[in-house]
Amino acid sequence: MSFRNIIGIALAFIGLLVGAGFATGQEVVQYFTAFGINGVWGMIIAGVIMTLAGTVFLQLGSYFHASEHNAVFRKVSHPVVSKMLDAAVTFTLFAVGFVMLAGAGSNMAQQFGWPTWVGSTLMMVLVLATGLLDVDKVSNVIGLLTPTIIIAVVVVLVYTLMNMPADPAAVIDTASHTDAPIGNWLVSALNYNGLALILAVSMSLVIGGDHISPREAGWGGIVGGFVYAILLGIAGFVLLMGADKIVGSDVPMLVLVNEMGDTAGVLMAVVIFLMIFNTAIGMFYALGKRLSAGREKRTYPIFAAGTIAGYGMSFFGFKTLMNYVYPILGYLGMFMVSVLVIAWFRGLSKIRDESTRRERIKSLLRLKLHPDAKYDEKHDETIGRELVESNLHHEVLFEDLIEEVTEELESDDEVEFAVGEVEEETTDVQYYIDSDNGGDSGEDSGDDAKKVADSAH
Repeated sequence: MSFRNIIGIALAFIGLLVGAGFATGQEVVQYFTAFGINGVWGMIIAGVIMTLAGTVFLQLGSYFHASEHNAVFRKVSHPVVSKMLDAAVTFTLFAVGFVMLAGAGSNMAQQFGWPTWVGSTLMMVLVLATGLLDVDKVSNVIGLLTPTIIIAVVVVLVYTLMNMPADPAAVIDTASHTDAPIGNWLVSALNYNGLALILAVSMSLVIGGDHISPREAGWGGIVGGFVYAILLGIAGFVLLMGADKIVGSDVPMLVLVNEMGDTAGVLMAVVIFLMIFNTAIGMFYALGKRLSAGREKRTYPIFAAGTIAGYGMSFFGFKTLMNYVYPILGYLGMFMVSVLVIAWFRGLSKIRDESTRRERIKSLLRLKLHPDAKYDEKHDETIGRELVESNLHHEVLFEDLIEEVTEELESDDEVEFAVGEVEEETTDVQYYIDSDNGGDSGEDSGDDAKKVADSAH
């Protein structure tokens, strides 16, 4: 396994979860600190579920080599259920996209006094420009921006610990008088999980599908979910300790940071803007990928149309949209998470076998293509057989693994690797693939291609 890949996946997953609602503090206030001390228990439960779900989403995406969420839904659930999930997620992508654009306007309005449409327009332009990139680059953008909110939250924690309120119990009591969209702390925590995960599922499956190793993808989910749980706990603590100062604020985290000075407030406003951007690009990009499935050449026009339509919806206002839209999305997300987790548990042994198979093939291909390594040609037959037994189409898996190995060897300064020799070196493997597959280069290899799907029904 590659530690670098795991960290990259984890950061991308955290970036999808840490969006406008989290970075502004509005989600944490509505779903957790509004319940006072019970909100702490809610955050613990939410953190555990987030870690499990991150593992599930990313592994399923990798296992099925997903390029959009519906490809996974169709394989792990009944056709009627998959259509319901697809509709729910597609609606969520658009709804949260326009909430993010509204959040960008509120953030800049609160810090700089700009009209809300200015921040929203700036965000729309950035999203449209970033959408011209491919999934690798979008994933990298999301992952690279994630550390900024981690640093910001830790800084706010240190400041809070150094300036604790004289009567913490009284401040917590103030927090418990805040209006919450959902009346029960446990239901609120579960609804928050549903909300956060239905936001993240589409891009998570795409990010998982972009990594050929389900084991690496799963570890990325574990690491990402764990770090997110810690961030959620920190954000909850600082907002509880500052509950008397943030009453009625659209961007409560920004109120607390401004106490540290004007410069800190400006920097935090920028960080929040970047986190809003993280979620906005994730939502609209995944929406474009889904709606253009089978018509890939139209991905960007559809993406752009969705973004512009979302810009129009953003004028309803950030806090209003969150109060009414988010609880509905949360309940839809709770149902979706249940379906995917059950499917994952039922197919876990098959996912593990496939992870081992792909890692074995990759190791042999690396040995075969390495110019200085000793390679026994008898392994060609093993590679061919393993490719045909994979749940993925053998040619797709073969090409992806060759690409990964080639990139690794090219990036190694100590290896004199000639890309032009790859096709010649892999000819024998292709012969064994065709032999094991009976000369058929068509659909997935037999019933084995749908192992997880069969287990899920």
